[in-house]
Amino acid sequence: MRILLTGAAGQIGGALLPLLGDKHDVVAPLRAQFDLSKPEALPGKLDEFRPDLIVNPAAYTAVDKAEDEAALAFQINRDAPAAMAAWAAGRGVPMVHFSTDYVFDGKSRDLWREDDSTGPLSVYGASKLAGETAVRSAGGAHLIIRTAWVYAAQGANFMRTMIRLAKERDTLRVVADQFGTPTTAATIASTFTRILEQAEPDLPGSFDQSEGLLHLTNSGSASWCDFASAIIAGAQSRGIELKASEVIPIATSDYPTKAVRPANSRLDLQRLKEVYDIKTPAWQSALADELDAYVLREQRY
Repeated sequence: MRILLTGAAGQIGGALLPLLGDKHDVVAPLRAQFDLSKPEALPGKLDEFRPDLIVNPAAYTAVDKAEDEAALAFQINRDAPAAMAAWAAGRGVPMVHFSTDYVFDGKSRDLWREDDSTGPLSVYGASKLAGETAVRSAGGAHLIIRTAWVYAAQGANFMRTMIRLAKERDTLRVVADQFGTPTTAATIASTFTRILEQAEPDLPGSFDQSEGLLHLTNSGSASWCDFASAIIAGAQSRGIELKASEVIPIATSDYPTKAVRPANSRLDLQRLKEVYDIKTPAWQSALADELDAYVLREQRY
């Protein structure tokens, strides 16, 4: 199968590329070749690539910066997926689109189910929700995968930022009243390849069994402070020299940001289990694997 994979230089795309490439013909264009900020050019590029499946993890993900760059965020997160989904629907090509926990307002204390009402609090969340709507409205076979708190051994992410700051500072102050699920790009990639293996014999129709929307994170939940504390402890246990030995919990109000984050963005994974019989690893074990990968990467470079 010929798969168009966007964002291969990013965290999810980078984790997907080798796994998909083992069994499929993967086209992974660079941004200059397939620029999501220029959605009007994408159909012509898709005519050239002729994919049998589109997998789109690429996105504008600078949550705070999006408050000042709303037009660009919507171009990349809404208009580009809309263009791809319209092209795909017209040719019977299924599309997989990745979205975010930030489509929810965080006011519920329960886990968020796929059919719960959305209410994004930020431009980023609104642009991603608009992308979901655009993909769904195109009318083609699709699967929208919402995930959360994504990180990896490489790239710009919370784990790497905490380790960097812990090398520079004596203490870290981290928000303790926002809850979600830290999720490795590796978990997302390996889980999606299992989903694709099950779906492939009946593509594009097989995506309909999940009603086109699926939540996918590691298992369990944490606050940002919990996550930071686990990162620091794990880094120290692996011999990484840090100045900081303490993570101090603070309230969201003590750390104002341009974009408002949901207080609770924990996603319900029941549909993932029911439809695909998949249970993802606990976030703590996934973090251990990613810290091991981080150490190997640092030794290599």
